[in-house]
Amino acid sequence: MRLSPNSGRPAFRRAVHALALGAALTFAGGASAQGISIVSDAETENMLREFADPLLKVAGLDPAAVKIHLVNDQRLNAFVAEGQQMFYNTGLITIVEAPSELIGVMAHEIGHMAGGHLVQRREHISQLQMPMIASMILGVGAIAAGQADAGMALIMGGQHLATRGFFAYTREQEASADQAGAGYLQRAGMSGQGMLDLFSRMRDQEMLSEERQDPFARSHPMSAARFNALEERVKASPFFDRPESPERIHQFKMVQAKLHGFLDEPNVTFNRYPLTDKSDYARYARSVAHHRTGALQEALNELGPLLESDPKNPYLHEVKGQILFESGKIEEAVVSYRDSVNLKPDDAQLHLGLGRALLGRDGEENARAAIPHLQTGTRGATQPFGYYQLSIAYGRLNDIGMAELATAQYYNSLGRVAQAKTHATRAQKNLRQGSPEWLQAQDLAMQPSPDGRG
Repeated sequence: MRLSPNSGRPAFRRAVHALALGAALTFAGGASAQGISIVSDAETENMLREFADPLLKVAGLDPAAVKIHLVNDQRLNAFVAEGQQMFYNTGLITIVEAPSELIGVMAHEIGHMAGGHLVQRREHISQLQMPMIASMILGVGAIAAGQADAGMALIMGGQHLATRGFFAYTREQEASADQAGAGYLQRAGMSGQGMLDLFSRMRDQEMLSEERQDPFARSHPMSAARFNALEERVKASPFFDRPESPERIHQFKMVQAKLHGFLDEPNVTFNRYPLTDKSDYARYARSVAHHRTGALQEALNELGPLLESDPKNPYLHEVKGQILFESGKIEEAVVSYRDSVNLKPDDAQLHLGLGRALLGRDGEENARAAIPHLQTGTRGATQPFGYYQLSIAYGRLNDIGMAELATAQYYNSLGRVAQAKTHATRAQKNLRQGSPEWLQAQDLAMQPSPDGRG
């Protein structure tokens, strides 16, 4: 598991900022222009993808075009942004009580995405702004004419009407997303029981003060009428009583345990998963928590039984590789990472892990061995970590052109366009003109700056 600096990208910020402006009253606390911290974890993202793809397909969306992000935030929240981007807080995954509850949230958010709600909200806000601006102009004029009370009344009245209009509109969208999500669940052959259970608890959240509410409850107000309509729709599904598979529950609990291990304080994890708990989930969480305290042998002792019972789980081998690598056991880490890649060769993040481990060895031979894995890890995805590692690998080989290109890609993925253009220009001087790599560098060097200038 890695923390990613992706939140610094202007493109990323603009997508989220569009949501923050267009739905500030419905997603407050979930999206800010700059405050999102992205976590990269192959196991968690693979689970989210497995849960989401069937729903995206029945919603008429191309799963390959939808980007899923994992947000390092312990609050229960999820939201979508323009560009078909979906964001799920780690808190959502660790707080919900069953995979069906998480899937219910996914179905609801896909309802927003498939319904084009973000674009519609932006258009609706534009419509609301005109009368609000008019009332402000009249109010300012009244104040200037010496009628302060009347002027303030005009200003506040216009804002109040706009706010009421926006709330009414977003309530309609929330109810629409409920109904759409319930329909997707039914068409995908899934029960909506989890969606109903979670939204029922959200109603209880509304009894709390705003400071104590989860952002998802605050941004998705659950009226009695809305809940009753959802309940009627969900219970009418022929799949309402379909139980969740033991395999899915196990997968979900393992991910929950892993997130607790990496993101909670170790003492919190040890209290949550005491030594008397011999379940796979408890061992997984304690293994990571021990690693974070520097107790290598205890971490491996907890992980050992899991690998014995499930030796073909690539993510167990990945975690073992990370534990070994970060403990300075480079050779053993390479073995574990290689095992993970061999078990799931199409997972880009597992390749990144192996590439990093190979770079942990000295010598040009290991740099050459690392490059194909790092290239696989960055193909088709924005991976600052992978580009950074590639720049190191090419630097060791004294391949200045490719090292500069990887550096340019690294800065570009962070949204630091000026630095990206500088390094891309340097890359062009050291690459064969007209080659694919030279053309990549040219594209980066010629991209417009954020201020609109070349």
